[in-house]
Amino acid sequence: MCGRTACSLAADNLRRACAYRDRRGQHRQPDWVRRGRDQPSYNKGPQSSGPVLLSRRHLQQDADSSERVLMDMRWGLVPSWFKQDNPSKLQFNTSNCRSDTMLSKSSYKGALLKGKRCVVLADGFYEWQQQSGGKQPYFIYFPQTKDAMDKETEGDEEWKGWRLLTMAGIFDCWEPPAGGEMLYTYTIITVDASKDVSFIHHRQVRAGKGVAGMPAILDGDEAIRKWLDFAEVPTQEAVKLIQPTENIVFHPVSTFVNNIRNNTPECVAPIELKAKQEVKATPSNKVMLGWLKSSQEGSPQKKENNLPKWTSQFIHSTSPKKTSADVLQQWLGKQEQPAAKKHKA
Repeated sequence: MCGRTACSLAADNLRRACAYRDRRGQHRQPDWVRRGRDQPSYNKGPQSSGPVLLSRRHLQQDADSSERVLMDMRWGLVPSWFKQDNPSKLQFNTSNCRSDTMLSKSSYKGALLKGKRCVVLADGFYEWQQQSGGKQPYFIYFPQTKDAMDKETEGDEEWKGWRLLTMAGIFDCWEPPAGGEMLYTYTIITVDASKDVSFIHHRQVRAGKGVAGMPAILDGDEAIRKWLDFAEVPTQEAVKLIQPTENIVFHPVSTFVNNIRNNTPECVAPIELKAKQEVKATPSNKVMLGWLKSSQEGSPQKKENNLPKWTSQFIHSTSPKKTSADVLQQWLGKQEQPAAKKHKA
């Protein structure tokens, strides 16, 4: 499942990070709808608002369906057919939608068949591993390039910052029976956990229940295009995109993130797993935290040249055999601590 995410980019940088090419091959940035409502957060849970991508045609019938817009929506889908006067009266949890039931459960089926597909944006998501001493949180995200902390680019230049995690979602629009503002909400589709991260949330499987899950991640702009362009890509073809991915990395983080009221860069900062300690104030960690803090600002932030970059998760692997455990071990080695071994499922 996906119960907590981080999305720390400010509105303008979100647009730049979501740049794409439309059907005519033109380079574009998605326009904001209801801009200003979204609040960057390092600790976002269900019922909070967050940014999603969707086709402009959902809001403008004569628009090109390949055009994208950014919109702030509430996490936890409220079906359009819900008749109560208060969406909080919904009796079931709709923050996640299992891929094997999304075409059978009434909460999701209608919206999905109408093409109400969206892409939920985040820096990454959190998962907790059950251990004898409690639950150990991990932060999971796309592998990053070496220049992912480069905040020097401005204006309409190519985005070189953090690569956002793009998760497949379904949205719907609920109108209060007595009238009022339309409420847009979404759910994140989940699939069985990939082999690389299944150890984090492995659970006993009994009678087909309790299968470890993770968000359905859309890896690359072509997958995003097909998922969003409901006018050109029918549901039957789009759902083929919903499957686990191995192209993710992770690192352990402090239990500071367990309290959803905590909303600072410390939530995503790496810790040394064996010592179960809070993040050390090393020069490399300071650079990482500095990047995260600057991501909320509209203008770039200069970095001191004499500080080394935090490089462990910012190296794109050219070999498909390189795992997140290898990358994590590299980071731990740079902290001059014993390397943590990969857990086995």
